[in-house]
Amino acid sequence: MSARTGTALVVVDLQNDFCTGPVARARFGGDGAVLDAVVANSVRAVDLARRAGVEVVFVRFLGDTAHQGAAWRARDRRLGKRPKCLEGTWGARFHGVTPAPGERVFTKRACFDAFLGDGLEEHLRAGGTGHLVFAGLYADVCVDSTARTAFQKGFHITVLTDCTTSLHLPHDEVLRFMRVLYGARTTTGDDPAAWTAPVHEEDPCTP
Repeated sequence: MSARTGTALVVVDLQNDFCTGPVARARFGGDGAVLDAVVANSVRAVDLARRAGVEVVFVRFLGDTAHQGAAWRARDRRLGKRPKCLEGTWGARFHGVTPAPGERVFTKRACFDAFLGDGLEEHLRAGGTGHLVFAGLYADVCVDSTARTAFQKGFHITVLTDCTTSLHLPHDEVLRFMRVLYGARTTTGDDPAAWTAPVHEEDPCTP
C-alpha cells in the first residue's frame, strides 16, 4: 500500500475558556500575553496553511458533566475544578479562528486525545494524510495526548512552538520530550519545512 504523504494542520482547543476571559486567565496563571501570542500565531499558521493548500482541521473540547467519566468527576471534586467549555456557551466557542466552509471540526467530549473523538483518524486516513502539524492548547495536555496517539498510529509529527504553550510543565521540556519520544519536529509556523512531511520516500510499511 502506498505511503500517506499529505499534511494537515490540527488546531487544538482554541476556545474562549482556554484562551481568554477570567476562566482562561485564572487557569493559566501565567502572563496573559503568552496566550494572546499563541492565538495570534495560530491564526497566522491557519492562514499560511490555507494559502499553501494544506488541510486545516479543528479540534474542540466539551467539558459538560454529562460527558465526564467517574474518574474525571472525582478528580474535579477533589481539586475543586469546574467544568469548562460547556456545550452551547461562549466558553466553548472558537477564539481567534473560525473554520472555513468545508473544514472539518472534531469534538472531544471530556477527553484530552482527539483520536478518542468522532472520526478524526478515519478522516485523515481517507485523505491520505501522514503528517500532522499541531497548533493550539495545551502542549502538555491535549496537544501531547493527541500527538502521542498520532505517533503510535504512524503519523509524522510537527509541533509549531510559537503556536502553543504549556499549562503544568516547563514548555521547553515538553517540546524536548516530544522530540525524543515521538521524533517530533519542533519549529515555528513561518518555517517552510513545517508544512511538508519529514519523510518523502515511500515507506512500504505505512498502513
